[in-house]
Amino acid sequence: MRLKLAAAAVAATCAFPLQASADGEVNIYSYRQAYLLEPLLNAFEEETGVETNVVFAKKGLAERLEREGRNSPADLVMTVDISRINELVERDLVEGIENETLQENIPENLRHPDGKWFALTTRGRLIYASKERVEEGEITTYEQLADEKWDDRICTRSGKHPYNIALFSSMISHHGEEVTEEWLKGVKDNLARRPQGGDRDQIKAIHAGECDIAIGNSYYYGNMLNDENQREAAEAVRLVFPNASGRGTHINISGIALTKSAPNRDNAIRLMEFLSEPKAQQIYAEANTEYPANPDVKPSGMVAEWGEINPDDLSLQEIAENRNAAVKMVDRVDYDN
Repeated sequence: MRLKLAAAAVAATCAFPLQASADGEVNIYSYRQAYLLEPLLNAFEEETGVETNVVFAKKGLAERLEREGRNSPADLVMTVDISRINELVERDLVEGIENETLQENIPENLRHPDGKWFALTTRGRLIYASKERVEEGEITTYEQLADEKWDDRICTRSGKHPYNIALFSSMISHHGEEVTEEWLKGVKDNLARRPQGGDRDQIKAIHAGECDIAIGNSYYYGNMLNDENQREAAEAVRLVFPNASGRGTHINISGIALTKSAPNRDNAIRLMEFLSEPKAQQIYAEANTEYPANPDVKPSGMVAEWGEINPDDLSLQEIAENRNAAVKMVDRVDYDN
């Protein structure tokens, strides 16, 4: 596999010479890091003999695809978060496909209705709770984050971050805009500090005593446990799977989409099918302590030890369609200030 790394600062303009007409290849634009994809793509190459070429970037891939147009060498885009995936749909950069293997392996709520994207892994948007200052079972739902008992006790990253926007969008789906806005005001009133940092920083803040609960993705906790320099902070919190006994825990995804320009279309679809199968699903999920999107593949290792996740079966496409309403809501309540 030839990895072609694109720095974030030049993601929109980097010019790695992928060959659009190459035989036996698949060209991938990816927001996912090299260490996550390498074992997957190596396994695909060993099984099929098809070579994979990858451009990695932190931003700007949609703009690059637009600029390249029908001459783009990219066959596939691999990315995280439903809003990033849906951006490709809104810009008309990806092709819908009807594929029996993908439809069998990926649940309906985790793929676009017209096959314009498919989830490959999922992650829960969980509550991190201090083991010392929060009793087990003391908080069990997202709705309870607005309770006055948590006044000055919550930490989050920016409300405008895509991970939080997706959560707020799911709340709109379940409760409507008016109720969700009142809830978001309540969460803001309970913040111990101005929203800042990433999800790992919320765990560190709990460990430091700056707050007692926080919102974050499940895999950040797992990654911190695997890092000896961050393990102590992670061990100070427990994971809470919100609404597990009700509608289910909000999840987000990593996913894949076929570009409209795909010069190696058949091989690209072959890779999409491969990534939805149990062998690849297990490899991909384990690489970043995530959950397989294929329901026939059970989580393993550390993730399995956390216990069963009851995922909200709300359509991710519906969540994507609520994004603009959620962004405006964050602005109206002035969440980040």
